Amino acid sequence: MIPLTLAEVAAATGGRLDGGADPATLVTAAVVDSRLVEPGALFVALPGARVDGHDFAAGAVAAGARAVLAARPVEVPAVLVADPAAALMALAAHVRTLTKATVLAITGSSGKTTTKDLLADLLGSLGPTLAPPGSFNNEIGLPLTLLRLEPDTEYVALEMGARGIGHIAALCQVARPQVGVVINVGSAHVGEYADGRAGIARAKGELAEAATDVVVLNADDPLVAAMRPRATGRRVVTFGVAAGADVRAERIALDGAGRASFDLVTDAERHRVALALVGEHQVGNALAAAAAALAVGMTPAAAVAALAAARPRSRWRMEVTTAPSGLVVVNDAYNANPESMRAALRALVGLGADGDPGRRRTWAVLGPMGELGTAADAEHAELGRFAARLGVDRTVVIGDAARPLARAAAGAGARVDWVVDVDAATELLATAALGGGDVVLVKASRAAGLERVAAALTATGAAGPGAARGNGSTEAAESPEAPGSTEAPGSTEAAEQTP
Repeated sequence: MIPLTLAEVAAATGGRLDGGADPATLVTAAVVDSRLVEPGALFVALPGARVDGHDFAAGAVAAGARAVLAARPVEVPAVLVADPAAALMALAAHVRTLTKATVLAITGSSGKTTTKDLLADLLGSLGPTLAPPGSFNNEIGLPLTLLRLEPDTEYVALEMGARGIGHIAALCQVARPQVGVVINVGSAHVGEYADGRAGIARAKGELAEAATDVVVLNADDPLVAAMRPRATGRRVVTFGVAAGADVRAERIALDGAGRASFDLVTDAERHRVALALVGEHQVGNALAAAAAALAVGMTPAAAVAALAAARPRSRWRMEVTTAPSGLVVVNDAYNANPESMRAALRALVGLGADGDPGRRRTWAVLGPMGELGTAADAEHAELGRFAARLGVDRTVVIGDAARPLARAAAGAGARVDWVVDVDAATELLATAALGGGDVVLVKASRAAGLERVAAALTATGAAGPGAARGNGSTEAAESPEAPGSTEAPGSTEAAEQTP
């Protein structure tokens, strides 16, 4: 973080010093979780539904925090503000004015985090680059990322999520991106928009209006391509497989491990690139990242080299692990929406086609998709029919909300088991005779907690009874309700992260 005095913090946030705070004291980091306090930090006390960061203020200072950004006196050095969350945004906006870094922001209904991770790898080969961990993409995560800016940072790769109109515009006022990338408009969070995907397109298009220099749009998505008029006065770069795209993919192929290769084509050059990421849908993510990097001066040859070297950065997103038994587990349990579910199922079937000497059996362990509103039952049912059409060998469906998926898949002739919860799924899988060459996809929205099933399968090759209780893992920075954390983690999937 660019060091700030408490006087500067107060000025940037409209706050006042309290609790004996020395205006000359320097803060060198900002955190919203008292477990993450380091010497010199500013602890931001955010109120939550079940815990309140103010209750952890004294502990944070004892652990090394220099002061607390708080809404009320906390009996330790503090900067008092009306709203700590709004003050966090204001502080990040101030820090953004202190840097000459080029900020690139990405939005879309699915693939934001993977695209952001790929872009961070590309930009990292150009100069010092800042990117958030995981899906820090909301009014908490984005300012926390910007507050990690250093004096020598040259590039920032951000992602922006939204649950409504105006959310991305507000994030852009803080981040002031020079380059904006819109990768797709799908059904994620569709239940939050009265007019469905049209509303999502309006929300995502706020980035096209806010980016100051370059707007990167998906030529293959009609709702994204239609955002071009919203980029008036800015350079527009398109990507996709469409013949007219500025940065496009040709001759796409998948290897036996489900990894894509393709020709990356621009007007003047053509280069072959092989990705280490699993799934054909990663081609679009790679194209978006490459188009953004090319827009800030990277050469196509350098972009191809960086893409080939890129490895997964964020957890539980198409993580492929081979268990000791030989079982292949695809952990894509971080989040789910209809588009990402279909992409993951295609990747599963592709992996199953590479059996040695023949085809592997494929298993899909699927939980509910959240925030689909009145479309939830229909979307789950369509996904069940889709899995059946693909020929997934066996589908395990978890939870009442996903029952339409199970019914539709069974009605279409698939072999389906429905279970009530994660524990029941682990018990079923423990007796399901999973073979050493089988491939299992585990995917649902975060609230379902299916990463616990994946962890158990990865460790043993079978999810034994009780494994879901004992083998879970968490991401402290993104998980609410731990000591000193709040109901406002850094991702738009906040509601899906509540235990």
